[in-house]
Amino acid sequence: MDKKYISVLVKNHEGVLARLSSLFCQRGFNIDSLNVSATNDSSLSRVTITTSGSEEEIEQIIKQTKKLEEYVGIFELEPKDSLIRELLIIKIAQDAGNRSSLLELATIYNAKIIDISVGSIVFELAGKPAKIDSFIENLKIYDIMEMCRTGVTAIQRGNVKLVK
Repeated sequence: MDKKYISVLVKNHEGVLARLSSLFCQRGFNIDSLNVSATNDSSLSRVTITTSGSEEEIEQIIKQTKKLEEYVGIFELEPKDSLIRELLIIKIAQDAGNRSSLLELATIYNAKIIDISVGSIVFELAGKPAKIDSFIENLKIYDIMEMCRTGVTAIQRGNVKLVK
């Protein structure tokens, strides 16, 4: 099943994230990625959820989400009409033997070096989830010491607003 991206605008109330994620859990949906972010209105937050499911299942989740007290707006983001990004920070063990190949890989992916220490190098990479996946896959031949991904954040292209 293809990944589905759902954007939800909610009021900033205590427990709203728990109620929203509980909605998914109760219906047996897995949340692949969950990102909560501030908006241009301090009373609202944007929740970007990455999941998998049929069109009918996604429609059901959207209908159920609209019943939440904190609900302001929701829609599925189509990848062709949206800007979908993620951030990765990854620490790799490095020494004189692998440093140049790591730097070359970083250049290919346009990753930033944000820390170099004795024995390790830390990269930052922002981009589409597929680019992040590919970068990680190419780094698997090295010793990945730590990594963290933000989860997807997304916004629709053009002159479209989540709530009018």
